[in-house]
Amino acid sequence: MRSKKDTFLSNKGKRIIIVLFAFILLNLVSYVIDPYSSYWSYYFKRSVLSISEDLALSFVFCLLISESSIFISNKLNDSISWTEKPLKRLIIETGLNLVIIFASLAILDQLYRLMDEAETCIEIHSADKVRGFFQWIVVSVIIAFMIIGINTCNYLIVNWKNAAMKAAALDQLAVEAELQSLKLQIDPHFVFNNLSVLSELILVNQQLGYEYAENFSKIYRYMLVNSKKDIILLEEELKFLNSYMFLIKNRIGDGVTFEVNIDNVSKQLYLPPLTLQLLVENALKHNKTNKKNPLKISIYNMDEQALIVENILLPIENQLESSGIGIQNIIRRYDLLWQKQPEIIKDETTFKVKIPLIKQ
Repeated sequence: MRSKKDTFLSNKGKRIIIVLFAFILLNLVSYVIDPYSSYWSYYFKRSVLSISEDLALSFVFCLLISESSIFISNKLNDSISWTEKPLKRLIIETGLNLVIIFASLAILDQLYRLMDEAETCIEIHSADKVRGFFQWIVVSVIIAFMIIGINTCNYLIVNWKNAAMKAAALDQLAVEAELQSLKLQIDPHFVFNNLSVLSELILVNQQLGYEYAENFSKIYRYMLVNSKKDIILLEEELKFLNSYMFLIKNRIGDGVTFEVNIDNVSKQLYLPPLTLQLLVENALKHNKTNKKNPLKISIYNMDEQALIVENILLPIENQLESSGIGIQNIIRRYDLLWQKQPEIIKDETTFKVKIPLIKQ
């Protein structure tokens, strides 16, 4: 996927073409505006060295105007977006370019004065000098705005393409997450195991059976309502996780323990839906659960920037075939939603996934 900085003028070859075009335009427009000025009358009467110096200064000037316009545009792309604050961006970018143009012209004027003193045989009337100077201003502004226009159009096109690609990718990932949740819903083992537990609880403890059925329905409701969303409040995700952990605890018993410790400030941040459920499911899928040595799953945060889902390693002998969605789905979603990525930390005893929390 192309980034915002990957614009037409970020290519060096294309930038040289722009500079050459600006150089030709500068001299051509200056001539067309006033072909009978004394400047052009004496132009080819000068020495080859003087003409070469003149052309070199013109080229350096065009290069300076072109590169400064591109530099200003790229820097402003990081701080002031055309799509969010177009008027502010236009005023600031135009103002900075005009400052560069006038500063460059002032330096160029001094250089030409030195050249004129060296060429004592050439006399150019002051009126022609003033007129020529204003012609340079007009042409310089045209060049600067031409470059601004090219870069701005390309920036907007790239942003539009990136937005379209992100939307398509997010839709695909949402469908994958939804399919995963639907798979969980219709998975005969999942349904059979939970219905078996429910029937046993009803016979032993009707109140607990009622609570089990309530949490069972909350899981389905959450999946149906939120699986298509890009992000969801951590507080809402934790409510869903509580229902999911309730079912697991009553189905597996003392074979698994959960520890959740998250501050209230972090609960108001966001993450992709089903993230915690996928990570808990991943831990259960790849580790043993028994009463003598229970699987411990901890969910906590050290600061407001990230959430950690950690489990001890009790690997099972015959690993279940992975669906390929789980953690990879989470990583790919973060790649599209946020500048930070989940971090996987694994050692001999623990497996951790550090999940960045998204600020809305």
